[in-house]
Amino acid sequence: MVDERLTERQAEALRQELAELEGPRREEVVASIKKAREFGDLSENFEYHAAKNEQGLLEARIRTLRSRLDNSSIVEEGSGEEVGIGSVVEVADQDGEVMTVELSALGGSGTVSPTSPLGSALLGRKPGETVDVQAPRGAWQATIRAIR
Repeated sequence: MVDERLTERQAEALRQELAELEGPRREEVVASIKKAREFGDLSENFEYHAAKNEQGLLEARIRTLRSRLDNSSIVEEGSGEEVGIGSVVEVADQDGEVMTVELSALGGSGTVSPTSPLGSALLGRKPGETVDVQAPRGAWQATIRAIR
């Protein structure tokens, strides 16, 4: 796996999710499996198969989170002076359309990966700078309006 750069805040969010999944969530799934076994014949027991499927998804997510944490390096959160991991950046495209994004390897709504075309173009840049973004759908320019 590629070394992922995370801020301490981002790594802590992963640790909290992992603790929830390994603790209360795992206990709920085990209880669901136990209850479903009580319904009898496992070969035709929908509840049992659904609970086992849920357990598989849960364990896969746990493995993913552990791997991400084990293969990440902690970096300083971006300052307001220069775009870095964890920075919230307001950019405007060449048509004046404004968007606000956070540089984060965690993903989710309102985030862009530091390795994405936009994220890599923004890293290390300062407010007022215009960057060229080489995206799969075509190149475009983004002007950094503000960094938080």
